[in-house]
Amino acid sequence: MLRAMRIQFFGAADTVTGSRHLVELAGSRILLDCGMFQGFKVHRERNWQPAPPEMLDADAVVLGHAHLDHSGWLPRLVKAGFRGPVYASPATRDLAEVLLLDSARLQEEDARRANRYGYSKHEKALPLYTSADARRAVAKIVPLPPGRELAIGRVHVALTPVGHLLGACAVTLRAGHETLVYSGDLGRSDDLLMPPPQRVPRADVLLVESTYGDRVHPRDDAARHLGAIVRDTIGRGGSVLLPSFAVGRAQALLLVLQRLKAAGEIPAKLPIFLDSPMAIEATALYQRHRKLLRVSAREIATLTDGVTMVAKAEQSIKLAHRHYPAVIISASGMATGGRVLHHLKAMAPDPRHHVVFPGFQVGGSRGAKLVGGATEVKIHGEMVPVRAQVSHLEVFSGHADAGELMAWLRGFEAPPRQTFVVHGEPQAADALRCRIQDELRWRVRVPPHGGRFDL
Repeated sequence: MLRAMRIQFFGAADTVTGSRHLVELAGSRILLDCGMFQGFKVHRERNWQPAPPEMLDADAVVLGHAHLDHSGWLPRLVKAGFRGPVYASPATRDLAEVLLLDSARLQEEDARRANRYGYSKHEKALPLYTSADARRAVAKIVPLPPGRELAIGRVHVALTPVGHLLGACAVTLRAGHETLVYSGDLGRSDDLLMPPPQRVPRADVLLVESTYGDRVHPRDDAARHLGAIVRDTIGRGGSVLLPSFAVGRAQALLLVLQRLKAAGEIPAKLPIFLDSPMAIEATALYQRHRKLLRVSAREIATLTDGVTMVAKAEQSIKLAHRHYPAVIISASGMATGGRVLHHLKAMAPDPRHHVVFPGFQVGGSRGAKLVGGATEVKIHGEMVPVRAQVSHLEVFSGHADAGELMAWLRGFEAPPRQTFVVHGEPQAADALRCRIQDELRWRVRVPPHGGRFDL
């Protein structure tokens, strides 16, 4: 006799990142997300652990969205022997191709640099996966449009748009009278680019994210605040560096900067650089999928007007040593790798400049250390002094805050039989657990990493 349901939490159970939730239902085994761990070293080291046999034997993977903490371990899983299909919304499939190929390229570059300059602790630094591994993983992704159902054995799979990022969806697994819903990452009700999350009517078992489960976003005017920072910085001859996630955040920043220029809040001729090949590709995808956005077609079409696209590495190196005021948007968003490190290295020691982190910073990341007041950070094996001004604009976050999470949960027609709070640092996850328990009176718990539950 088949058990009703089993869930194993192989990631995002004691931290925000590494989303990997394995569900066994009606004889099928489905992996929800296949994310990379980021942040603290103790978490990043999990990326190098072998894939559990249960994950390799899954019938399919379903991706909630394309961010690397939800999709970035897929090439490693495929390399280890996973043979099944991967399902995702069409926009997620397009973004995942950009993100995974870029992730592989960066890892290959980092490994080559570590071997060249000898700052790896290993005899030979290796990438977590290669570009060839990433291409094999992308080839497995099958588009599943929201609103349609797909059968995996006796399990019906459906996707529901939830804002947050282009293509991001909640996942519903239904078999007979049993329904599991995984929220994925929920977006905000007033996001700059994405519509509010759609409701899901019912769930017997619910997995809900909790990234901002212990806080409320500041009710700040993002455009006004960023405009003031830009004016103040260029007024003293400095430049503004915006370490940004290449997908979603970079496009929101471009939108705000274009609006500031149109309103005369910042100089119309102020140079703006988008220094990220991935962000350039992602911007084109946002323009291609503009019907999924809440912004007018005209604004989306003019996102890059007057913006210099920095595609080649040599252009980026030259940009890092410029001496006149500008705004530079460069990946990665938590300054964990990528071209932004060259800009940080050049700008952090100079008090004229301003480094602005426009979104969530995972504990242990370089971005979190800078936001926390670090006076020096290690970049490419050397310590770099931090004298530039550093700010954190959480108002740009694409995650629902605690109030918005609770509002989405209240949209269920009846309480789930069991709710699991995932995707949060311990304090955030437990804070949301307490609110769900106290305000909704639902049965709820925070699962441990590696936890297994038979329901």
